[in-house]
Amino acid sequence: MLIPYAHWLDPGDNTWQLVAATLVGLMSIPGLAVLYAGLVQKKWAVNTMLMAFAGFSVVLIVWVLWGFNMGFGHAWFGNGLANPLHAKATGISKFVHNLVGAPHPIVSHFAEQNQANTPLGSGLGTQPTFHFPTSTFAYFQFVFAAITPLLFMGSLVGRLKFKAWLVLVPLWTTFVYCIDAFLLWGGGYFAQEGAVDYSGGYVIHLSAGVAGFVAAAILGPRLARDRQHGVPNNLLLVMVGAGILWLGWNGFNGGDPYFAGADAAAAVLNTNLATASAVLTWVFMDMWLTKQRKPTLLGGVNGMICGLVAITPSAGWVDGYGAILVGLIASSVVWVAWNYLSKVRPFSKVDDALGVVYTHGMAGLLGGLLVGVLADPGMTQYIGVGKAASVSVGGVFYTHSWHQLWEQFRAAVWVILWTALMTAMIMYVLKFVFRGLREKDDVLEIGDLAIHDEEIYPEERFAERVGTSAFELAGISSGRPSSVTSGVPTETLGER
Repeated sequence: MLIPYAHWLDPGDNTWQLVAATLVGLMSIPGLAVLYAGLVQKKWAVNTMLMAFAGFSVVLIVWVLWGFNMGFGHAWFGNGLANPLHAKATGISKFVHNLVGAPHPIVSHFAEQNQANTPLGSGLGTQPTFHFPTSTFAYFQFVFAAITPLLFMGSLVGRLKFKAWLVLVPLWTTFVYCIDAFLLWGGGYFAQEGAVDYSGGYVIHLSAGVAGFVAAAILGPRLARDRQHGVPNNLLLVMVGAGILWLGWNGFNGGDPYFAGADAAAAVLNTNLATASAVLTWVFMDMWLTKQRKPTLLGGVNGMICGLVAITPSAGWVDGYGAILVGLIASSVVWVAWNYLSKVRPFSKVDDALGVVYTHGMAGLLGGLLVGVLADPGMTQYIGVGKAASVSVGGVFYTHSWHQLWEQFRAAVWVILWTALMTAMIMYVLKFVFRGLREKDDVLEIGDLAIHDEEIYPEERFAERVGTSAFELAGISSGRPSSVTSGVPTETLGER
């Protein structure tokens, strides 16, 4: 007799995790790739999409060779809770022994098909036994790891060397993402202290916002002409990418209980409630509080992202009322920051091309802190049986205790400081290695044709010009205006 799977595997939970992971993967490719490609100038669309595809690929290699176990394996220094000598450690000693997992690959037949678990998470008693293999768990966590550098790529588009990007992604994933993931998700120090992050408001979005801002400050601004005429080249692509992001977020938040249960369903509903609330908030504020008093599609997309990001830390821990409030509060605060704080130092001096520090950094920070305020202890993530207590989170609004908010604050401070420090160090090392992080100005004037010999809307005759350089095609050598244009009327949008 043959059986299709081990006794510990539940086909429903396994299927849901794989579907959720695929939804999150679609958020990166093609979701984020086409969203960003539509938002940038036409001459940077190909570069933006290729950076997304390449970054996604690089993270997967890093993840299976060492990254997954750094984030979700056994503690590297002293084995954390598993070591009786360190289980009761306090202060700096506890932090060091529960900082990061030991790096090693997961590509053997045993590693891929064995039952998944997080050694320290199980030790905390906050997770049931998983009903799927490590390969499912690893792939689900990979798509979260992959989207994070793709998010802060939005701060750097339009000037970063492609080869520098290919090295920045694995270094940042290793030294920033994996450590934060272990501390909050892998049963590390902040998880043991009581800080929570349902699906990545801190680990993904806050860190992406900080990384993008710091990296953009070191990289320097885009060409003055690109900044002055940085108008989206295709709003249809923007809307397609935004729609994929919104619905893909059902897997982003719905998959994080790791089981196809009631909390997963609640997380999906709350995700959509917060997002709808945030979209409407941003659109109404555009209509009432701007000089033009007009609703805009880009404003609606910004509100959507704010809502999705802000609900991420609390999706399964707030009720529907809380979800609506999260979207409203986050969208309102980020709208003010986008329109007014951006004119104040240091924000006015840093060319964060797509505003990642606002829609991801600030929204992620707000969402994480609001867990400590609005989390409803009646929202049960895991049901306790016998002497085991059910797992839920309580904010000050329900418990009248400031403890959860304090732990959320401490974790946020760590993520901000560690991400800023390590991002700066990595960027300066790459600046030295590559003798500068920026493409030359004459390359920046041309964009995709100069870097990739491709363009987003090629004319049919472009493919016939074999042996002609990108500079000649662009008319640089002869001083002629470029004849390589698309049929899209981008001249009116400030394009070259």
